[in-house]
Amino acid sequence: MKDGEETKTATGTVEEVLPNSLFRVRLSAPEIPPSETSMEEVAEKKGEEELILAYLAGKMRLHRIRVLVGDQVDMVLDPYGGRARIVRRLT
Repeated sequence: MKDGEETKTATGTVEEVLPNSLFRVRLSAPEIPPSETSMEEVAEKKGEEELILAYLAGKMRLHRIRVLVGDQVDMVLDPYGGRARIVRRLT
């Protein structure tokens, strides 16, 4: 990561556990950049919940932190979209 780049974080709930330390996580409030969509589309998308594919961060693997279905997790979103890295288990 370069200096000056912002990391987008999100909180979600683990919906499904997949092989190879992958998880399907439901975001409760997806981030929508207002410049790319109209106000009507933003209002429609706020009610929807988004599923995202997430993987465990290296420190969580190293310390063998277990993540189960129903756990709330903090994630760092990939700048290119579609994936996230789980960095903290909240519950």
